[in-house]
Amino acid sequence: MSERKARASGFVAAISLLPALFASFLLSAAASAQPPAVSFRGKIVNLIIGFGAGGGYDVLGRVLADHFGDHLPGHPTVVPQNMPGGGSFRAASYMYHEAPKDGTTIALISRDAALGPLTGQAGALYDPTKLSWLGTPLTETNVCIANRTAGVKNVQDLKEKTLVVGDTGPGTGTHAYPKALNAILGFKFKLVGGYPSTAPVFLAMERGEVDGICESLDSVKARRPDWISSGTISFLFQGGIRPNPELKGVPFVVDLAQKPEDKQAIEFLYIGQGIGRPFIAPPDMPPATLKILRDAFDATMKDPAFIDEINKRKYTLDPESGSELEALVKKAYATPKSIVDRIAQLIQ
Repeated sequence: MSERKARASGFVAAISLLPALFASFLLSAAASAQPPAVSFRGKIVNLIIGFGAGGGYDVLGRVLADHFGDHLPGHPTVVPQNMPGGGSFRAASYMYHEAPKDGTTIALISRDAALGPLTGQAGALYDPTKLSWLGTPLTETNVCIANRTAGVKNVQDLKEKTLVVGDTGPGTGTHAYPKALNAILGFKFKLVGGYPSTAPVFLAMERGEVDGICESLDSVKARRPDWISSGTISFLFQGGIRPNPELKGVPFVVDLAQKPEDKQAIEFLYIGQGIGRPFIAPPDMPPATLKILRDAFDATMKDPAFIDEINKRKYTLDPESGSELEALVKKAYATPKSIVDRIAQLIQ
């Protein structure tokens, strides 16, 4: 074949491919123009907050509600709703049994609610290993604090004198930590219950009705930053997955244990701090819908407007993804039964 004929043949072959290439282009363009398989356009997304108004969970939930919808397809309005009860057990149970599985209802529950069924807490009517975990904006350090007017100034005092602390109910650190540590470490906390959230406990501390609380460090910094700078409170000890570098010189509660079995028990007791302030969705979510919710959560954590508001509220952003929380919850449920049973009995 001559060179000219070869060129002509190649040209004809290329021309013959054009219809197929054009069709492929149209299909690709049509696919990219399609709306996502799940859209929230025109819908309301309800954010259930498992505590009363004014507390740390309520504030954080409302901050996320302001930005979460911006990262969902269709940009729906996210409406926060308080559902206090049982240290957020009520909200978790609602999500497990009743909430729709279409992505229009999510919730913010207690970090310790993940352990409720494992430790046999009354009202914990759900299986955390089956809930859909979306993520947490922060992991936490819990601090047990006392008014400077209280007789208890340090850990040693706590073994010799009574400290009256506010309690927001089973399933929360305000209840579980002081109650369990009384038995494990010989502390003398006296719990006063009936508070719907930590905000009324802070007011009760200011009125002298209670002398302290075991609460998130971020919550204390966000709502009463002057307490720290003015020396209004004393940090008795800190607890969590690891010591917080902000609290140099404040005893780490795991280090206070003298026996290996006590150390193991305390480590399990505080595993919820690694879960932080978890946002969840119902179990058995369609995979595509769950992915959209998790992606939107992760995108919110990187949203400059959200980050700015979190900083203004004095929270320390330290997010974990939904898959990371899911793995941590499964790890908690793999804890030896003897340790689980001991803690379960102590925090009743």
